[in-house]
Amino acid sequence: MSDLLIRPASRTDIPAIVAMLADDPLGAQRESPGDPAPYLAAFTRLAEDPNQHLVVAERDGRAVGTLQLTLVPGLSRRGATRSIIEAVRIHADERGSGLGTRLVEWAVEESRRHGCLLVQLTSDASRTDAHHFYERLGFEASHVGFKRAL
Repeated sequence: MSDLLIRPASRTDIPAIVAMLADDPLGAQRESPGDPAPYLAAFTRLAEDPNQHLVVAERDGRAVGTLQLTLVPGLSRRGATRSIIEAVRIHADERGSGLGTRLVEWAVEESRRHGCLLVQLTSDASRTDAHHFYERLGFEASHVGFKRAL
């Protein structure tokens, strides 16, 4: 993996990132790769927020993985900062190569570098393979999550 670069995402990466987000049964239902406008607007908001880190894993000039790391300062846990890993996606050609592990380990190290005391993530209940992957990386299922569409 020495030929892999993990770097901040740029506007030009948005089509590749959205394609990875849409490349599974859940993403195919909720993403619209043909309409870049909402993704570009979201990218602008992310780029302006110092607590948001949208990254891509690049190999041979091509985005092959992505994730978003959010730093969340808080009062609980004696004023601890925590981080949230979201939208981990690996290009279909790279799945099983260790790239997902590398990206998540990058996010954990970046969280430490920013003084976080806890790193957390959520995974859709139907993604059982992802749950096993995160458990292998030392994450523990600890909470029940709830969502409310607005």
